[in-house]
Amino acid sequence: APAAPASRVGWTPRPAIYPGTVTRADLAIPMSDGTVLRGDLVLPADADGKAVAGRFPVIVTITAYNKSLLASSGGLGGAAPSYLVERGYAQLTVDARGTGSSEGTWSAFGTRENRDSAEVVEWAHSRKRPWSDGRVGMSGPSYMGINQIFAAAQHPAGLKAIFPQVPAGDVYRDVVASGGQIDVGFIPLWIGLVTGAGVVPPAVAQSDPQSGFSALVDHLYGVATFTAPLLLDAVTGGDAAYDGPFYRERSPIEVIDRVRVPTFLVSGEYDLFQRGTPLLYESLRSRGVPTRLITGPWDHLQASAGDGLDDAGYGGLAELQLRWFDRYVRGVADPGLDRDIPSLTYYEQGSGEWTHAAGWMTDQHAETFRLSGSAAAGGGVGVLTQGDAVDGRAYVPPVPVSGLCTRSANQWTAGLPNAVLADLPCWSDSAPNDKSGVVFQTEPLTSPLHLRGPINARLYTSSPTGDGMLSVAVSDVAPDGTVSRLTGGWQVLSLRALDTSRSRYLDGELIQAYHPYTLASKQTLASGQVAPVDVEVFPTAAEIAPGHRLRIAIQAFDVPHLAPSLPDLPTTLAPLTVRTGPLWPSVLTIPAVG
Repeated sequence: APAAPASRVGWTPRPAIYPGTVTRADLAIPMSDGTVLRGDLVLPADADGKAVAGRFPVIVTITAYNKSLLASSGGLGGAAPSYLVERGYAQLTVDARGTGSSEGTWSAFGTRENRDSAEVVEWAHSRKRPWSDGRVGMSGPSYMGINQIFAAAQHPAGLKAIFPQVPAGDVYRDVVASGGQIDVGFIPLWIGLVTGAGVVPPAVAQSDPQSGFSALVDHLYGVATFTAPLLLDAVTGGDAAYDGPFYRERSPIEVIDRVRVPTFLVSGEYDLFQRGTPLLYESLRSRGVPTRLITGPWDHLQASAGDGLDDAGYGGLAELQLRWFDRYVRGVADPGLDRDIPSLTYYEQGSGEWTHAAGWMTDQHAETFRLSGSAAAGGGVGVLTQGDAVDGRAYVPPVPVSGLCTRSANQWTAGLPNAVLADLPCWSDSAPNDKSGVVFQTEPLTSPLHLRGPINARLYTSSPTGDGMLSVAVSDVAPDGTVSRLTGGWQVLSLRALDTSRSRYLDGELIQAYHPYTLASKQTLASGQVAPVDVEVFPTAAEIAPGHRLRIAIQAFDVPHLAPSLPDLPTTLAPLTVRTGPLWPSVLTIPAVG
């Protein structure tokens, strides 16, 4: 087969060795507790379609989305297995416990499921497998990326490298309840996907009816005992609405310090895990683990499929995986790898440039912009300044449709709206939505402002009910008035307690707030009481060009992304008041580059 085109860095992927692939479906993979998982094995094939005899390095992918359905998902499971398999790898795709054709009850990264991930790797590593040479890598996006972290943290025998696309860091803060309200955009879609894929009659039922029937019963039992009660508990304000052991157990950030294998990360600036993936990268890099991070202008579906990844200049998804696994799984020397692919590659919004750095927070300094004067919903614009601020106030109305047609709406439904209505103007211009809240913005800049990293908005806020939610967007306003949303953040007033030991500071200024989000930390304000509320605005990279303005928009809802639990609903249907000036120093602090 001809070699793929050379990437921009001058590296040329090696050509295919074998003309095709063949799949062995529903291999039984017994776990230590007796539960049987099922995996599909893709092997190199000769011109007659027969499996090539021999042992190969194995790439493992573990999914909760039913491996049989994933095979026809159009790239949403990552790169097609055939690319690596035709170049001398074997691909093993396994249904997670309680999903697809696997037995057991699903628990969404519970302790037992995470143990399974390591046991699957060791099963693939074993010399008892006549097709395995004992060397293992892992790949896959989203759920499949998260379980790579949990597997690698257990140091299973044979695991040499991983390639997680869009993995979570802290599942509570990243996606379940950003800012303390429940995600009602993505989470129901996700749980519905896993549940729906799980109750499809398992493919293994044809070859092993007893195992197939057992798996289906287990899956239905899981819906009744885990999935449905969890959702109900969250929306009714139970334990699942707050951070705690349940989410700590399921957050890769809690185990990332145990990961030692080379890791290649891909993330999106409009991804569900926009916040968490850079934190995983920082931990790995700080400990000297060979690590790469490429972040592009992608939502969850785009980053999962690798759409646009070749725009970064290093080749497409399959090519990058081949280079990474050849180097760290097969152990082939690649002296140009470190030179060709920097540690961090990040797309800069505004300029449209791909930027590079030795690390995530390496050359930034804090710049603070003060909110000054008053602002009014519907068009009364306040001032954002690095000079002196004057007293003012802004009334933020509770508009339950705020956010409905914005980049946020697309981001927090995993990119599904954009896939259907790619040309909808509100994905790229937030000006109409901003009128449902209040805005503060700078004068047109006279020199470019570059930023990269997390942002903090400290807003002195009051509410007649003592609670509510601040929904913050940071945007670039072009001279023609187009408002490009760069990133966003959210914060429930009653969950404003700040853990300074886990918050991040830059030049002495708070740049990334960490809130406990526990029931014990919840403190409702007195009616009309003004308090500083730090809003963690998720990280991004951008250039605000000369003639453009930096804007902060503040609203009280972000639909369809977030909604309060039922007990908190009455307290959110009231206006918020944001105060500005010397007595109430509301500020926006950014990590400026250069």
